[in-house]
Order: sequence, then structure tokens, then C-alpha cells
Amino acid sequence: MSLPERREAHPDAAPPPEAFRPFIPPEVKLPELTVLPVIVGTLLGAVFGASSLYLTLKVGLTVSASIPVAVISVTLFRLLAKVGRSATILENNIVQTAGSAGESLAFGIGVTMPAILILGFDLEVGRTILVSLLGGLLGILMMIPLRRAMIVEQHGRLKFPEGTACAEVLKASATPEEVAIASRGGSVPVETAGLGARTILAGFGVGLLYKTAMKAFYAWKEIPEKVFGAPLKAGSVGMEISPELLGVGYIIGPRIASIMAAGGVLAYLVLIPAIKFFGEAAAGAIPPGTIPVRDMTPDDIRGAYVLYIGAGAVAAGGIISLVRALPTIWRGIRGGLADLGAGRRDSAAVPRTDRDLPMKLVVIGCVALVGLILIFRSLHMNLLGAILIVLLGFLFVTVSARLTGEIGSTSNPISGMTVATLLVTSLVFLAVGWTGPTYYVTALSVGAIVCIACSNGGTIAQSLKTGHLLGATPKSQQIAILFGSALAALALGPVLLLLNANGTVYVPVADAPGLRVPPAVLQTLKTESLRGPQARDDGASYRVWFKTDAAGGPAGRYLVNGQGVPVYLVDPGINGVHRERPDGTQATKFDAPKATLVSYIIKGILNRELPWGLVLLGVMIAVVLEMSGIPSLAFAVGLYLPLSASTPILAGGLVRWLVDRGLQKRLAHRNLSEEELAAESDKSPGVLMASGYIAGGAIAGIVIAFMAGVLTDFNESVTQLMDRVNPFFSGPYADALALIPFAVLVVVLYLTGREVILAGRKG
Repeated sequence: MSLPERREAHPDAAPPPEAFRPFIPPEVKLPELTVLPVIVGTLLGAVFGASSLYLTLKVGLTVSASIPVAVISVTLFRLLAKVGRSATILENNIVQTAGSAGESLAFGIGVTMPAILILGFDLEVGRTILVSLLGGLLGILMMIPLRRAMIVEQHGRLKFPEGTACAEVLKASATPEEVAIASRGGSVPVETAGLGARTILAGFGVGLLYKTAMKAFYAWKEIPEKVFGAPLKAGSVGMEISPELLGVGYIIGPRIASIMAAGGVLAYLVLIPAIKFFGEAAAGAIPPGTIPVRDMTPDDIRGAYVLYIGAGAVAAGGIISLVRALPTIWRGIRGGLADLGAGRRDSAAVPRTDRDLPMKLVVIGCVALVGLILIFRSLHMNLLGAILIVLLGFLFVTVSARLTGEIGSTSNPISGMTVATLLVTSLVFLAVGWTGPTYYVTALSVGAIVCIACSNGGTIAQSLKTGHLLGATPKSQQIAILFGSALAALALGPVLLLLNANGTVYVPVADAPGLRVPPAVLQTLKTESLRGPQARDDGASYRVWFKTDAAGGPAGRYLVNGQGVPVYLVDPGINGVHRERPDGTQATKFDAPKATLVSYIIKGILNRELPWGLVLLGVMIAVVLEMSGIPSLAFAVGLYLPLSASTPILAGGLVRWLVDRGLQKRLAHRNLSEEELAAESDKSPGVLMASGYIAGGAIAGIVIAFMAGVLTDFNESVTQLMDRVNPFFSGPYADALALIPFAVLVVVLYLTGREVILAGRKG
């Protein structure tokens, strides 16, 4: 069958690629893959990757970093132009390509690697870096042979919303000379209206100062909350008034934000009060709870029961989204395999805009990565696990790239693919009898590498779409994102461990005669000292004991003395339950919803200890939502998270709704479609301000967490002072007064979105 006949037989096929002309024509050569843009992109990727990791640990979400990185790149090189170092539009594209890697790796790392802590094992920085590198590089290599099928052949059909919006941002920054080149090449001329990066930088500054004042100097209460009495006993409403969560809500929009908040309402105003109502009369504890329901706080009820319901809903929502994508999966795999067979050469006969890294390098690279997976003992990997990584990795990188083209990076159900990977891996291990604790780490390593690979595969697909529209060289972009991924992997592992260490609480263990480490086992345990703020109070070294059963005391990670007597139960900063240290100071905890789900799946299947009754309740909630036409995954994430994390996201979504209504009225004369209106909204100053809020707030949170152990005395003094003199921080009206500075954030975001202040574009 000829090529035209194939296109006629398959209605999904796009017009011939020859009909498309990029902004910079293939025959024009501009500076592109140069040293400074690669360095700038990798550094910005590390910064935005750290902020994305912070968000993933808090609420299980990230947002695309490509547009903020592109705006910063344009502004930076305009400043450097005054000293003789300007940048072409293709060099700015290299910056956003390298910079986008950090966000994608951060999501994959945040979804999977904390599960090691939750399962009771030690999270080593070397293992985290290794998994990040392997997953990131595997995703890039597997996406290279798919580029032509996904980006070129499907041009005009797969929209790649974030990639298209980023291309428009860079086109708007083009110089008159580049616009003239585009016009000669037949591309549609664009207005040379410059972008005001002052908006995103102002948002960064506002978010940084706000979070520092709230978190480091305790200027106002961080989470205003109201707990209800009868008749809605144990129901509660709270709001974590953080700039980064407000920015996330603005970017994801009102529909998803409201669905997430609805999940939190079900948890905190329906399920928790219902459990309190029905369980209060019970004399003893109701498993899996360990204390009577009548003695439980709302957070206790959530931890003992609602989290499992939420985990079931998240798992079901992810699997349902994956099942819906099966036709897309098949088309993507078929196209990817067809493209693999084509194997075009990177030679002078191939247009510059169609040159990829050689297929020989791709194949050698994949084989080498699989070899490294088997060699490194810290992964506890075996041949079966490596085979699963290759098969599931190629499958889900294909799926991720295709879904990114259809619905965008933010809505791409990477967590659903991770759940499916873990289910398949755990069931295979169960079938062959691999159920010991060592295989927990093996199964998790498979899931982590596949998750990071498909996350990075979707991100590079967005960047390649931007490059396709601009006329970039794919080979240059692929090299740039390899550098960006490598640096992000090296940076994000230490960030993850430091965030966990500074939120860790070492809980003193009361003497329990039956809780001892056998002498033979004691000699095999490695030694460790306390980390984080409590290290100043106890500098002794202890043996680390991983207790996997509940006999004599809770399972978990213990520090034991030379006689094998447990001294501390180590409650991690990620998914820990103890928020107060023995000296009374508060520890910053991260709920890490997706990582907790990952740990439940592995342990539940391999250990058969999951409370399936509660999990199935969550599954049925997701099914009911899907039957009602409501996206269950967003609702399930809201059900799992604290309501206080969803309410600021809802506030951001409502601000976006108000701004979009004004934009729709202002552009009514242009008769734009819904997709075109959405594209205009995605390029608005409000999105840039929200991105600044996210980056500034998250970076401040990370720095403050790192400094907690150094400035413990200072923090205690400030807390005591604010508790005595500041009505915004304590007192009967502290909850209401804390909403005032948050309202200022909301107003600034709204006015920026309406271009009343800090307009994102000028001219």
C-alpha cells in the first residue's frame, strides 16, 4: 500500500509533512547548540526541578516549566546583549529544552523514590541519583525513534498544548531579522511584541518574600483551620495559604481545581464525620486503627481510614485513565515501531529540521543502560526486572508522548502508568514467589525507572514540538535535554534527602522488653547518627534496624544502641505522622500522596497486608464518578490530600475563571474557538505571575527546610516572640487575620491576569 493510500485508509493520519513550514526554514542556519544556552538551561532546570519536587511531595502535582524558563531565557539574553552576548530564537529554545528536564524528573522522583522510606528502608542519595539518571536517559533515548511519528506525521492532529504555547512565546520574542527570515521562508509573520519577564520575576519575588515571612518569621498562621462540633463532629475546613498552591490552581484552571477540592470536601466533611458518628460508640479500636474512634482527632481518622480509601480511588482513577487511552496506546506503538523500521540516516541529504541522534547510538545507549541496571547492586535488580523495564518503558514512553500531544503535560496520567507498572511487576513477582522485603526495592526500582522515563518522554515530546514549530534541529534538542536530565538527576536526589532529613522526627522509644535486636543480627547493621534539627541534641552513633513486623512495637526504622535496645523510632519527613519533636518544635512534613500509593501497592500485593475493604471503597467512589462523567483521578487526589491543600488550589482556579471571563469578552470580536481562547489564556500575564508564585514559594520552602537544623535557636525565639505579641500568628482571631495577606496575593494575581498591573506583554 502506498503512502497516500495509507493516509486515506487511516483517517487519523495528518497532512503530508511537506505542507508545513517552520518559523526558521530548514535551509537557514542560526546559532543553536552553543555552550552558554546549555549551561543556562541546565541550571534553570535544576531550580525549577527543585520547586517541582517540593510540589510533588506536597500535593502530587507539577506544572510545565517550559514557558517560565523560556521567558527567563529571553530576558537574560536581552540583558547580556548589552555586553555583546545576545541569543537567537533557536538558542532560547535550547534553554527551554534543557530547562524542562528538571520538572519531568522531579515528578518521577517524587512519585516513586519516597516509597522506599514509607516501606521502611533507607533512602540513599546514590540510589536516588542512579534511578533518576537511568530513567531520564532511557526516556530520552526511547523518544528519539518516536519523534517523526508523533511530531512530524501527526502535525496538526496532536496539539501538544504547552509546546505550542511555548513556541508562541519564543516567536513573540523574535528579533526583526528573525521575523524577516521567517517571512522569506513562507512562515506566517508574527508581531514583535516583547514579553515582559518582569511579571514572572515579580511573581518569584512576591512568592519568595511571602513564604519567608510566613514560614521563617511566623508573621501569620500558615494553615487557618476550623474544626466543627456536633452535629458535624470531627468535620473541618482549613487552607494552607501558600503562594505555590495558589499558582498551581491558576495554571490547572477552575474545572480541575474544583474537582480536586470536591474530593477534599468528601473526605473532611463527609467521610471523617461519618466515621466519627458510627465509630464513636465502639469500645475498642476498629482495625486498621489502633485507638478507639472516640479518641481520634480528624487527622487520626484520616490517617487510619480515609488514606486507604483515597489510595484506592487514586489507583482506580489512574487505571481508568489508562484504559481510556488504549486506542491511543495502540496507535502510538504502531507508529513507533513503523518509525523504528525506517531508520533514516543523519546525513547532509536529510533536512536540518529532521536530523535526530543516530539510531545506532539509541540502540547502544539502551543496551548500555540495561547493563548498568543489572550491574548496580543498590537497585537489587535481576534480569526479569530489567526485561520489564525495557518492555514497559517503551510502552509507556509511547503512551506518555501521545497523551502529552492530546491533553498536555499537566493532565498526562503518569501516575496511572506507574500504578499499572507496579501492578504488573508485583503480580509477576508474586507468581514466581518473590515476596521478601528485598523484592520490594526491586519492584519499586522497576516502577521508578519506568515512571521517570515516561515522564521525561512526555516532556521531551513537548520540547520537540516547540522545536518543530520554530525550525530547530531535533538532534541539538536531544543533546541539550540529555545534559539537562543529567544535572537535574544529580541535584534532585540530595534535595529529596535534605527535605526528608529536616522533617524527620526521632521519637524516643519507651523500654519494651520484647523489643530487642538479636545479637547475631545486631553485628550486621550499619551505623548512623541523627540528622536534621535533633542532631544537635544527640550526637551519638546508633545501629539502624529495619523492623518489618508489628510484634512488640510498630514496624519501621529504628536506631538501636550497642545492646540492641531501640532508642528512637525514626519518623521520616516524608509521610511521617509525628509533627512535633521532643523539644516541642514543629517539623515540616510532606504527605507525598503518589509515593504513598506506590508503597501501598507493593506491600499490599507482596505482603498481602492491605486493608482491601477500605481500598475497594475508594475504587467504587472512582467508578461512580466516572459513571457520572466526572474525571475521577483529580477527585481522588483531592480525596487523598488534606483539604487544606486543595482549598488554595480552588482559590487559584476561581481567579483563573474570573480572568478568562474578562479575556473572552475582550477577544469576542475575533471569534476564536475554545482551543484558541485557551491558548491565549495560557500565554497571559496571569500564567507568568502564577509560575513566579510557584517557583518563589517552593524555593523559599526548600531553603527554609534546609536551614531548620542550622537556625533552630533562632526559630524557637521567633516562635515564642510571635506567639506573645502577634495577633496574626496566635490568639482568637489568628485564623481570620491570616487570610488577609493571602487575599493580597489573590488580588495581585487577578489584577496581573487582567493586565491592570505587571502586564506580561508590551508594545
